[in-house]
Amino acid sequence: MSPRVLIFDVNETLSDMSGLAQRFTDVGAPAHVATSWFAGLLRDGFALTAVDSSDAFAHIAAESLRVSLHGTPLNRESADAVSHIMGGFAELPVHPDVPDGVRALRGLGIRLVSLSNGSASVAEGLFERAGIREHFERLLSVEDAGRWKPAPEAYAYALQECGVGPGDAMLVAVHPWDIDGAARAGLDTAWVNREGGPYPEYFTAPGLRAGSLAGLADQLT
Repeated sequence: MSPRVLIFDVNETLSDMSGLAQRFTDVGAPAHVATSWFAGLLRDGFALTAVDSSDAFAHIAAESLRVSLHGTPLNRESADAVSHIMGGFAELPVHPDVPDGVRALRGLGIRLVSLSNGSASVAEGLFERAGIREHFERLLSVEDAGRWKPAPEAYAYALQECGVGPGDAMLVAVHPWDIDGAARAGLDTAWVNREGGPYPEYFTAPGLRAGSLAGLADQLT
């Protein structure tokens, strides 16, 4: 049975963040720092959530960039380097499978919303550039929930905003930690595994697994 609402994660699930590596090389930093920086900012956001605190994604991202770039020979001032890299979020594309996949899922009559640890404005710009904004009913951010995913309050906020119970909603994400958090909050889950990698056994297994959004639509038909 298909869910009434699909709740999409945004960063990396819908957005293709691989291009941010070029922003690091632009400022003189190694491209591989992009991966460790993003993992670190998620870690710090989770750490704040674990002690019942919170901060905006953009602030943590910029501050963790300042720390990550410390000691690296750059071709500009640190503040300018941070600004240049952060500006990349406004130009990110979606993954190639996203536009057709989103249209296929909406064509099934399922309500679509997004729930990001980032800001709703970043999701707005991403969806507008991809031509899929009209298919999303709501663009939600944990900034309004007061707790980052995977805290249960984040998913509860999305359910409340959508007017549904956890059994009527399915989280769609590429991150196993997000899948696990949503499952523990009572939602159905779908793991998008574009790379074909293994799923960590210490997290709650996803209800569905798909290599693309079109593949997920096929399973929900």
